[in-house]
Amino acid sequence: MRLTWVALVITFFLATSASACRQALVLALDVSGSVDGTEYQQQITGLAFALGHPEIRDAILADTANPVHLAVFEWSSRNHQYLILPWTALDSDAALNSVIDRIKSHRKVRAGLKTALGTALTFSHAMLEQRAECWTHKIDVSADGRNNVGPTPRQVYGDRFDRITVNALVVGNPKAASGEGPGIEPDALLDYYEVEVIRGVESFAMVARGYADYARAMQKKLARELRPSMFSQVQE
Repeated sequence: MRLTWVALVITFFLATSASACRQALVLALDVSGSVDGTEYQQQITGLAFALGHPEIRDAILADTANPVHLAVFEWSSRNHQYLILPWTALDSDAALNSVIDRIKSHRKVRAGLKTALGTALTFSHAMLEQRAECWTHKIDVSADGRNNVGPTPRQVYGDRFDRITVNALVVGNPKAASGEGPGIEPDALLDYYEVEVIRGVESFAMVARGYADYARAMQKKLARELRPSMFSQVQE
């Protein structure tokens, strides 16, 4: 009887701990030299719009007893990762509205021109370690270029990323496909992120065809990321 009682107490404790957070989601925003002021503002307002869209709001608030925890940072070179939003439990309309307001009011703090993608992923991993109790762990990285300084994504991945899903929103230049402008053509950039960056059995990459398309693409991406995972806490 004593062992049974102890087992019940342990089971209750684990169940209570596991119910604290259904998903930890880190949003990593590219502010490298290829992102000008107008494009940066389109990225920030696009993210705020996507988070406030009725479909996304409903998905986030579907289970406030086990909320989504969100953190947002911007990144560029190896020495620049700036936290825009620390870990926040999205457990009410008020909490979500506060997050949206904070994101909309943020102004770029860029300290480098390069694209240190592997370093940004390492920073994201460190953030997720602060939310080990969450059922699922996801990194949502937005970028308009390939890694060009520091370790590559493949070099930083390893066993420590085994429980983490890495998704990507790639922002290509639609004019590049016709030779009318600089930058990387959207489908070519998508190929790079599908091969080199995304990670996990449910991982995916989506395309924004320029920063003017960012709000639509982010909304679509969040809708997919916020779906219940096939791999629940019980299965882990």
